[in-house]
Amino acid sequence: MVISFEKPYVLRQFMHVLRGFDGQLTLAVALLATAGLITMFASGYANGMRFWDHARNLTLAFGIMFVVAQIPPQRLMTLAVPLYTVGLALLVAVTLFGLTKNGARRWLNIGIVIQPSEIMKIGMPLMLSWWFQKREGQLRPLDFLVATLLLAMPVGLIAKQPDLGTAILVLAAGVYVLFFAGLGWKWIVPPLVLGLVAAVLLVVFEPTLCADDIEWPLMREYQRQRICTLLDPWRDPLGKGFHIIQGMIAIGSGGFFGKGFMQGTQTHLDFIPERTTDFIFAAYGEEFGLLGNLLLIAGFVFLVLRGLAISLEGPTLFARLLAGSVTLIFFTYAFVNMGMVSGILPVVGVPLPFISYGGTAMVTLGFGIGILLSVAKAKQLVQS
Repeated sequence: MVISFEKPYVLRQFMHVLRGFDGQLTLAVALLATAGLITMFASGYANGMRFWDHARNLTLAFGIMFVVAQIPPQRLMTLAVPLYTVGLALLVAVTLFGLTKNGARRWLNIGIVIQPSEIMKIGMPLMLSWWFQKREGQLRPLDFLVATLLLAMPVGLIAKQPDLGTAILVLAAGVYVLFFAGLGWKWIVPPLVLGLVAAVLLVVFEPTLCADDIEWPLMREYQRQRICTLLDPWRDPLGKGFHIIQGMIAIGSGGFFGKGFMQGTQTHLDFIPERTTDFIFAAYGEEFGLLGNLLLIAGFVFLVLRGLAISLEGPTLFARLLAGSVTLIFFTYAFVNMGMVSGILPVVGVPLPFISYGGTAMVTLGFGIGILLSVAKAKQLVQS
């Protein structure tokens, strides 16, 4: 009589689901999420529900991440055209009859209120990765032109709302795909040089360009004010420059080791505006100091490097382009948020991944990590 010991069916199924999961990427996300919970508890202490809402959003993001990770990249590719088309149609609908709040028309009521621009953070890299997959082996300059048009339409509609932060993220996602698909440096370097020259000219001629009676073409007044406030926040320290000044004071007052958990005076005396959302990095920097900032940055660097490693080993061109673009979106999130809080970039509405409060953004982040896990899992299955 032979006695065999087999794993219970449920356990076998669970182990099958976990097979191919990238442990390093999951660990990086878990550490960042833990830092987010600690920071949210401290910065949102005055609002007791903010911490629990953030924990709920993180749980939702991890659930979405787990589900998306089970979808093979080939199946994700079938979602590209429908998701992009629906997202674009909803953006047009927002332009025609969207809801307006605080002077911005970004929302649409379809029974529930949604922000369609969030769809494009995932829909754009999906669509462009699908496009270049279909053109693999026969790429022409015309193909890059078509891809640029596919990118320009939603970015233009989002910028018109206006929503500069989301427009930057969607634009970056598309540009990353173009770059990984082989866009030549002759098309990349000139805009970078032009932007650098423009930045230098802005700094040199700031007193003249930022005078009250000067208008900038192709830019709204509030956008001009954001740039001018970045160049000299002390022009209006109690108004437009208040956010930047208080953010820099909070980060600087943390010193090397920080003031300690729950000991941030700028945070708990309400000097930091939006301390649980866009400016949460200032609250974190005050309590955990330069050392804490370096550890947090190291966490994001590790996540980005691991994501790029996954993208390099993707089984198809679609998987490689999509994973590379999604990975650099996380870099863009972190760089823009930390830059604007530190006073080196204009203030735009970009959250810090897994740290800032926000439901819609958390869903997008969970979807993005799920894509990376899906590509990593596909690679493992191909090798086995």
